[in-house]
Amino acid sequence: MEPQVEAHEVGLDPGRLGRIDAYLRRYVDDGLLPGWQLAISRGGRIAHASSYGLRHREDSVPVGDDSLFRIYSMTKPIVSVAAMMLYEHGAFQLSDPVGDIIPSFADLSVYSGGSDLRPSTVPAAEPMRMVHLLTHTSGLTYGFVRQHPVDALYRSHGLDGSGGLDLAALCDRLAGLPLLFEPGSRWAYSMASDVLGRVVEVLSGQSVESFLASRIFEPLGMTETRFGIEESAVTRLARLYSLTQSGLEPADHLAETVDRPAYPGGGGGLISSARDYHRFTQMLLRGGELDGQRLLGPRIVDFMTRNHLPGGVDLQTYGPPVYSESTMRGVGFGLGFSVDLDAAAAGRPGSPGTYGWGGMAGTRFWVDPAEELTALFFTQAFTGRPLPVREGLRQLVYQAIV
Repeated sequence: MEPQVEAHEVGLDPGRLGRIDAYLRRYVDDGLLPGWQLAISRGGRIAHASSYGLRHREDSVPVGDDSLFRIYSMTKPIVSVAAMMLYEHGAFQLSDPVGDIIPSFADLSVYSGGSDLRPSTVPAAEPMRMVHLLTHTSGLTYGFVRQHPVDALYRSHGLDGSGGLDLAALCDRLAGLPLLFEPGSRWAYSMASDVLGRVVEVLSGQSVESFLASRIFEPLGMTETRFGIEESAVTRLARLYSLTQSGLEPADHLAETVDRPAYPGGGGGLISSARDYHRFTQMLLRGGELDGQRLLGPRIVDFMTRNHLPGGVDLQTYGPPVYSESTMRGVGFGLGFSVDLDAAAAGRPGSPGTYGWGGMAGTRFWVDPAEELTALFFTQAFTGRPLPVREGLRQLVYQAIV
């Protein structure tokens, strides 16, 4: 990616932007990340683009503009946009029970005690609604969280990716397991976006893979974003690494497959490029339109990127104890995006209403409508010990605005 405008023309100081690259280079030089790619835009034009390090450490192949990345949960905002495109056609209301669309979700139970081998449950008093899927307040969870007996149930029922199920079968199996909590009563990061992908399929009559390709990727010119990867492009895919006590080690065996997944869903699985995802962020920044292609109306984008947690609380307040981390203070959740509420509480600069999300392998993005700014950071590493890249990157981007 090349800059499209001189940084000073859009209120960014070139010397201060250089601090960002110097900061990020240290993570590679210290052996904490394999490599990275960065793009910062303001007013819809890229003002700073850089990369450093290697996408294949073993072969000394550098990260470059042709690099492809597993974006994991950065799939979720895309699928949320797909669902809200159907919402704009009147296909559902946010208050609609999910069971009206996927019948297996009509009769749900909630965990009330016991172990994963002998759980106790009670019938859900509240139906799971569409708004719960979009805000991760559904009561669903993930098997990899490993904090609760319900997480273990997910793993034992093949909901950790080992079950070989298609999306319809996965959702039906998911509906048969107890929820962590009553729908709408708490926030927990979960497989709700996979269920949302199935909703897209049922309401559109297309596979989620086909819907994303024809209704989002093609109109936006996101030519390299898909589930799986073409054989000719495998060498462009950044290898995945894991940061261990002894340093970075290859972790492709832990990765989402480079082949088409068994169930192209809503929670992850897409492979993309920085260029492609930049186009997605510009569509959002412009209120749902890019290069004459309108996916959403501007009022709907504004609606999606407001905090939808009850009472306007933040994630730390509304999440289960396992999620009560300092990084969730001052941050709410909209319809598919985290939403900044209070920079002082969050401990990092930014405008109220800034929204974004990230992926398990280190990719992340944010959009700041007040500053007309977007930022993309792509890397490929599982880091068991927290690295302060997110907070450091945020403070260094905002110090460059003059």
